[in-house]
Amino acid sequence: METRVSNSLSVAQSHKKAPPWLWPLLWGALLMISVVTMSAAEPLFRWIEPEARQVIYDRAGFVTLLGRHLFVVGIAALVTIIVGVAAGIAVTRSWGSDFLPLVAQLASLGQTFPPVAVLALAVPVLGFGTLPIIVALMLYGLLPIVRNTLAGLQGVEGDLKAAAHAMGMKPGQILRQVELPLAAPVILAGIRTSVTINIATAALGATVGASNLGDPIISGIVNGNMAYVVQGALTIALLALTIDSLFEVLQRQLRARSSDA
Repeated sequence: METRVSNSLSVAQSHKKAPPWLWPLLWGALLMISVVTMSAAEPLFRWIEPEARQVIYDRAGFVTLLGRHLFVVGIAALVTIIVGVAAGIAVTRSWGSDFLPLVAQLASLGQTFPPVAVLALAVPVLGFGTLPIIVALMLYGLLPIVRNTLAGLQGVEGDLKAAAHAMGMKPGQILRQVELPLAAPVILAGIRTSVTINIATAALGATVGASNLGDPIISGIVNGNMAYVVQGALTIALLALTIDSLFEVLQRQLRARSSDA
């Protein structure tokens, strides 16, 4: 009888549990609704700025600004992931262990400079536009990826690697089939942190001519129009929540696979 009751409770709990993709779909739907129907909310923004002549930012469509924002963050994330994970792998090998302190310090150096300072230094060399903000995002987002790659790879138990070696696996096979799968949840957590932070930081690109979701915020600050600021901030927040919830689902799946392995 007790077994039946416990089984019934477990089944009920499983039915109550929300689907894993619920939150990404919810936040993504809210994001798309906001960028497509922003003009329909004019009465709300008119309440925020009753004295403003115009309350809906229209120098560029929010769908266009969202695409530009995703492009900048995506390019920076792709390069940073490749460089950060590769550097973490290299310094955890026997032939690259001497460079571990140097790599850790260089990665930390990127976050000691505020993104605004990086932009100020990059613009004279790279000019105005998208490239300076991509460079700033790469430097600013490198530390979490490098740190978590090191933590993930160094956290793999030596006994597992020794067992894989005893089975005849070569170092490259051990890395691909043992170390990286076990370290993947930790590495993905670093990527998640890096990308989520850079979604907000990318708004600074509007100050150097890189058009994105930061445009309404900067325009609102310059013109004293809080409605513009709210529109840009709201869209960026929904984008960050969408991407962050996607990473959370991926992390859960990786943890489940690691526990089943």
